[in-house]
Parts: sequence; C-alpha cells; structure tokens
Amino acid sequence: MRLSRYFLPILRETPKEAEIVSHRLMLRAGLIRQESAGIYAWLPLGLRVLNRINTIIREEQNRAGAIECLMPTIQSADLWRESGRYDAYGKEMLRISDRHEREMLYGPTNEEMITEIFRAYVRSYKDLPLNLYHIQWKFRDEVRPRFGVMRSREFLMKDAYSFDLTAEGGRHSYNKMFVAYLRTFARMGLTAIPMAADTGPIGGKLSHEFIILADTGESEVFCHKDFLGFTPPPADIDFDDPAAMQGMVDAWTSRYAATSEMHDAAAFAAVPEASRVAARGIEVGHIFYFGTKYSEPMKAVVNGPDGKEVVVQMGSYGIGPSRLVAAIIEAGHDDAGIIWPETVAPFHVGVADLKVGDAETARVCAELVQHYENAGLDVLHDDRDERPGAKFATLDLIGLPWQILVGPKGLAEGRVEVKCRRDGSRELLTPQEAVNRVVDALRKAGA
Repeated sequence: MRLSRYFLPILRETPKEAEIVSHRLMLRAGLIRQESAGIYAWLPLGLRVLNRINTIIREEQNRAGAIECLMPTIQSADLWRESGRYDAYGKEMLRISDRHEREMLYGPTNEEMITEIFRAYVRSYKDLPLNLYHIQWKFRDEVRPRFGVMRSREFLMKDAYSFDLTAEGGRHSYNKMFVAYLRTFARMGLTAIPMAADTGPIGGKLSHEFIILADTGESEVFCHKDFLGFTPPPADIDFDDPAAMQGMVDAWTSRYAATSEMHDAAAFAAVPEASRVAARGIEVGHIFYFGTKYSEPMKAVVNGPDGKEVVVQMGSYGIGPSRLVAAIIEAGHDDAGIIWPETVAPFHVGVADLKVGDAETARVCAELVQHYENAGLDVLHDDRDERPGAKFATLDLIGLPWQILVGPKGLAEGRVEVKCRRDGSRELLTPQEAVNRVVDALRKAGA
C-alpha cells in the first residue's frame, strides 16, 4: 500500500478531550474519529488492527470447538421480558420502538436471543454440547463514556454461549473458554491474568475477568506476581480432554487473583509480601457459568437419555475486540507513539523512500515491497514527498513493528537501514538481508 494513496489522517496536536494514552494515540494516529459521545468511526488503519484481533479471536474460538454465527443488533423486548431482565437491566439499555410501536432494544448482550435460537432447533441431548459465538456491535448507554474506545457506548463484542446437558459438561465448556482466552490474549502479546470476578447483571456463581495490568486501568486489582511468568497453553492442547482443561484452569487459579469487588484482604495478606501485586487493571475478557438462569425461564430444554426433558446448562463468554485495541496500546507505547505486537499491527513493515524522485531509492523500495508481499506480509510504502524526519515520526507514531529506511547515502554502500520499533535497534543490511531479517522475525513472532 502506497501511503500517498492511503487515507491516514494524522493529527499533529494532542486532542484535549483525550485523557489516557490509548485515546490520544488512536486519535493522533488516525485510527478512529469520534462521531458523538462514546461513538466512534473506525478509520482504515484502526479497522486493520480490529480485523487482525478478530482473526485471532476466531481462530482460537474455532480451535476450542465454538461455532460462529451472527445475531442482529436490534432485539425484541419480549425476549428480555421472558428472562426477567428487561426492567432489571437499567438505563444502560437503549430502548426503542419501531413504526408499529413494537418495543425493541439495541442489544447490550445476547443471552436471551441465543437461548431463543437454541430452543427453536435443539431437541435432543445428542446435539450437545454446543457453543455458538458471534462478533457483533453492542450498545450500552454509559452514563459517562470516557477513555475513547476503552469505555464507549457502542463497541464490538465477541460473545459465545455454551449449552450442556449436565453441570459437569457445563463446567468443561467453561474451562475450554478459559483456556482459549489465555491463548487468545497471549497471541496478542498480552499477559492476561484470570481473576475471580463479580457476575453482575449477567448472573451465575462462577465468573472470571481476564485483566492486563496497566496504570490507566479502570479498577484496582490484586494478584500474585507469579502470574507474570506463567506460560500460556500450547497450540496442541486437547480441548476435548476434560482433565487437561481442568488441570490448566487449576494451574492458572492456583495463586491469589481478584478484582476489587471480590478482593479478600485476609487471603491477600497471606501471600508473601514480596509476591503481592496491587495495581490497576484493564478488563479484556469476562466469562460466566450461570447454569439454568436463562434456560429455565425461557424453557430451553432437551430430551435426555431417558426421554425426560432436561433444562440445559449455560455459560457466556465475552471479549471486546474494540476495547482490546486500546488495551494493547496502553500495554505498548512510548513517547513517539504506538508499539504494536507483530500479530496485530496494521502493517507488518513500513518501507520509507527517503529521497522521493531518486531512481535508485525508488527501485530498491519497489523491490523490497515486492519481496515482502511475496512472503505474505502487509507493507506500507511511504512514498510521500516529505522530509525524512516526517517519515520517521509517522512510522513511529503508527507503530509498525519493522521500518526499512532507504536513502541514497546507504545505497551508495549497498545498504538499507532496518529498525525494530519495539527496542529501537537499527542495522545496516543489504536489501536481501533486510528481507530475510524481517521475514524471519515475523514468522518467529507468529505474525
């Protein structure tokens, strides 16, 4: 992609309304634009990151056996009355009426709708277990939206819903999502700590929030420092093995970790002082096992092995992809801008022509772009007629993992400059060495 032909509206000044780093950088780097309070347009660069995050989420959900569908954003109020949540949910729910005065709502979550879909088609225990998920926009009318997409009113959500015949099966489904979430966040370069959490309006008795530590986190969290060194589940873990799943969950819940709502001061005090971590945290995922909270009032039943009707066990599992974009920036940035992990960066490589109009720099840039694209990488070619300093600043601001700087001085010696955005290291390499260096590094990172 030639930057001269791309839509990348970079802001020179920091917007006054942006209170935290991720909001400032997302606006400055042209990822988003605010259209009204808590509602954002996703511009091309931001959408590329969002799509990469969605791809990782899909791959790990599919690996764990979940099946993708797509439910609408607008729901009937009648479904929510069946579950008893329509009046209980509060003002966060956007209630509307259509032209026929039918009461509708812009869905803040989908437990009711997925239960209605399930009961319409599933009749036998032989069709269980079942886990359906979708990635869809949600709306919650926050009283005070702030921090950009970190706490917006409209947001993208991956929500999955499991259905099982027994409580044991329901717990296994919960454990599979627990493990899938650990893998998902690790692939995005995040250390997400599962913490015992309040179930809130979703309900149930078992719940974990997945928290990344960050100074700008919304709430205070408490955990054992060992979590910072835990190894994520391997790619070949068997999701159909209940013992393997329970063992992994046991390992990741073997140390103290809780949100402020679930914090037990006495239990935390029992943790050795040198191992106590009290910090701010950002929630990037939340999972619930709530049994028959929705299936019982909505009559989601199947015929069991003995022919008798059984109310199914349910769980729900949420990840906010739009929120994750901000969380990843909070975890990776410096004074110059964003530092994207290789797996979610909008482009893997930025190739900058430092002297536009020079035939040799143009030729080498074109060859580099072609080699990288042939290797399956996404490349942003900065061919603008701008000063080198402006190009350096742009590439740093938007955070591409690798920068290839091509100028007449280096080419006179047969070299280009290769910069790693994460650590700032620079190397002078031949063009072919630059290709090999970056391709190898990105493959090693799983990009």
